[in-house]
Amino acid sequence: MKRFSLLVNAQDITARISPEIYGHFSEHLGRCIYQGIYVGEDSPIPNTAGIRNDVVAAFKEINMPVLRWPGGCFADEYHWKDGIGPKSQRKHMINTNWGGVTEDNSFGTHEFMELCRQVGCEPYITGNVGSGTVREMSEWIEYMTFDGVSPMADLRRENGQEAPWKLKYFGVGNENWGCGGNMTAAEYSHVYRRYQSFCKNYPGNTLYKIACGANSGDLEWTETLMKTVRPDQMQGISLHYYAIPDWNKKGLAAEFDEDGYYTQLAAALYIGTLLDRHGEIMNRYDPECKIGLVVDEWGNWFDVEPGTNPGFLYQQNTMRDAIVAAITLNLFNRHSRRVVMANLAQTVNVLQAVLLTEGAELVKTPTFHVFDLFKAHQSADAVYCFSENELLAGEKKIPMLSSSASVKNGVLTMTLANCSMTEDAEVACDISRFDVSEASARLLTAPARAFNDFGKADAVVPKAHSVSLNGNSVTVSLPACSVAEITLK
Repeated sequence: MKRFSLLVNAQDITARISPEIYGHFSEHLGRCIYQGIYVGEDSPIPNTAGIRNDVVAAFKEINMPVLRWPGGCFADEYHWKDGIGPKSQRKHMINTNWGGVTEDNSFGTHEFMELCRQVGCEPYITGNVGSGTVREMSEWIEYMTFDGVSPMADLRRENGQEAPWKLKYFGVGNENWGCGGNMTAAEYSHVYRRYQSFCKNYPGNTLYKIACGANSGDLEWTETLMKTVRPDQMQGISLHYYAIPDWNKKGLAAEFDEDGYYTQLAAALYIGTLLDRHGEIMNRYDPECKIGLVVDEWGNWFDVEPGTNPGFLYQQNTMRDAIVAAITLNLFNRHSRRVVMANLAQTVNVLQAVLLTEGAELVKTPTFHVFDLFKAHQSADAVYCFSENELLAGEKKIPMLSSSASVKNGVLTMTLANCSMTEDAEVACDISRFDVSEASARLLTAPARAFNDFGKADAVVPKAHSVSLNGNSVTVSLPACSVAEITLK
């Protein structure tokens, strides 16, 4: 067993952890929306206004703070007027990005806003820059947020929504360097300035406008945006990063050897380097961090499960995914001065999903349980947290221990992950400037390839875990491949 010491100073505050760092992403892709979230009012699956009750309950369980929609690549082919009004009259379209299936637009603006209302989360809507017009985007915002007399506000009322919705987060395009128009950084920067000019703040509603940011390590994109767009024209810049060591050889989620395990962890850890590099550029132009970094697509991306539609991106979710989620969320906590939102891709049945559904059945993945273990960090103050460490996997240099800590309402929360596939760890936590009278923990652990599935939904679940308390010193044992939440009062 490896032994480490961890130091926490509960009054050395580094930043406030935005709850939106624990956000999620839902796209019209595969079975994410249809069958995953939305089944229609006539479905025998228990639902409210067509939205699955079990999915809403699960989203509430992890305190989902924000949900991004309608994409993704789908957003830049989505024309919002096709998804309003009587469903029998809504236009059908071909989802050319994801499987070539027919989209009937039965889940549109009203349905998404109803989903967010049921969950109690903020909506984050991405507008169509790639194939849409300035007028189309402007009218969508008017439709959703204007309370006066106007063509779009009147149309909203005709469709059954008398009062406007509150909409804070609005993305002006998605991946405009790729599926959203194949633009250069300079081209998009000028397009963004034009489109955002017509994204109006109507009385009682102020938009947080998010510009399409870089693909992974494209530092030039961030540099160009920061020097071209005025700070009053954008409040956030997005960043997309998928932990894919080799795009041509992604492999299956539940089939990997020890080298594949550590290779995936190394790819996940690289997001910390990206946060540093993009953050350094943003700091030069915006040292006060008035513009937030929004990592609105992140996660593992593997080959689809055998026998499933290649365009639906359905993959299993193992303890390895849980470790990746823990590493990533700890890094977001540590960068929370600049990172204001992040959105895991995607919520249900797609990529590193938190939920899987099959008919009326629902499975909570190991990644879901990590979000449950980490939810106490939402709106808490990130505090100094330093741990001894040991590097694993030779040249890959994987830190064995991942950690972060925060304080909220007199409670100190530490989240730790033992990233070793085979070795246990013991961590002695020295807590300063916080009087500890009570300590408890929850632990998620299983072999790295273990996963939950239909018929064995509880194979990997968190359980209460013992900790040793001696004054202000807390000691906890972490089995190999485990994630822990430690709560101190």
